[in-house]
Amino acid sequence: MLVFPNAKINLGLNILNKRPDGYHNIASCFYPVEWCDVLEIVHSDKLEVSLTGIPIPGNKDQNLIVSAYHLIKQDFDISPVKIHLHKVIPIGAGLGGGSADCAFAIKVYNELFKLDLSTQQMEEYAGKLGSDCPFFIENKPVNVSGTGNIFEKTELSLAGKHILLVYPDLHISTVHAYSGVLPNEPQIKNADILNQPIKNWKDNLVNDFERSVFPQFPATEKLKSSMYEHHAIYVSMTGSGSAVYGIFEEKPDIQFPKNYQVFHSELK
Repeated sequence: MLVFPNAKINLGLNILNKRPDGYHNIASCFYPVEWCDVLEIVHSDKLEVSLTGIPIPGNKDQNLIVSAYHLIKQDFDISPVKIHLHKVIPIGAGLGGGSADCAFAIKVYNELFKLDLSTQQMEEYAGKLGSDCPFFIENKPVNVSGTGNIFEKTELSLAGKHILLVYPDLHISTVHAYSGVLPNEPQIKNADILNQPIKNWKDNLVNDFERSVFPQFPATEKLKSSMYEHHAIYVSMTGSGSAVYGIFEEKPDIQFPKNYQVFHSELK
């Protein structure tokens, strides 16, 4: 089976407080975008993994796609598979690419082996492998709370708007990003701001990671300023960075350094 795991962006991201388990409670909105990896999983005589595209750090046999296979194999007698991942979504960019690969793999295993898992069961498997992995099972816009694992459906739609996503060739680890954040409760809830017209988001919809990331990585702040100069309606860093996106009424025409990765699409 051939599937195309897609990225997501954060519409606002508030770091509310630190939990006793060391993680943080957040408030955000996850919104899917069409920047995609390519994942093929087929039946095989033995478990095989191959990777192309953007280099992925670490042992390929410990990739989340493989971890998902072993997790499901604990409960079902499934046969070996051959996995090939062509990595396109930048790593360490706040786009959730690894989580998407994991979730889409779970959906493939469910179909490939006719496991008849429910959406909830697939989300439970995904949740064991990463906080935001379950989002990509249904892959629809949701307001998010908890550690990024509690979803509330939203009617928010950016259909017809254009998105420009830019990765400035900077890998920012989530641990490093969190180390510079001071948790706080915002005066207006993220979900309430998203109910306002998009033109109001610029002054109200905040990604708390920008406060610590921008001073350390000026290229990210420069990206945000550049997109506003080119008439973006709203611009933000996504996740803990370093990718920055802009939402526009029409397709923008902006030039970036050659080592930057740039993605554009009309949102659905």
